[in-house]
Amino acid sequence: MSLILSALISSTVMECPEAFNKTLCSLLKKVVAKSKRDWHGRIGEALWAYRTTVRTPTQSTPYALVYGVEAVLPLEQQIPSLRIAIQEGLTEEKNARL
Repeated sequence: MSLILSALISSTVMECPEAFNKTLCSLLKKVVAKSKRDWHGRIGEALWAYRTTVRTPTQSTPYALVYGVEAVLPLEQQIPSLRIAIQEGLTEEKNARL
């Protein structure tokens, strides 16, 4: 009985990497649509897109599940957004000065 159960568990576990790889390949196709020669340099962009997109089963992003906070885009650090102002507890005056 334990052999059958372990076979079921291992087949379920093995499906997770396959699903992730399929998603990553799909993202890479979109990111590298114009120039296919630099796909290896674009993996970071594809992973960032995956990690910051809300997943339906968890209703959260993979980034938020790992780190406990939502990811802050580099642009939001340069140009403070309302979300960052609320998160940092800044007043409108302080936010305007940034």
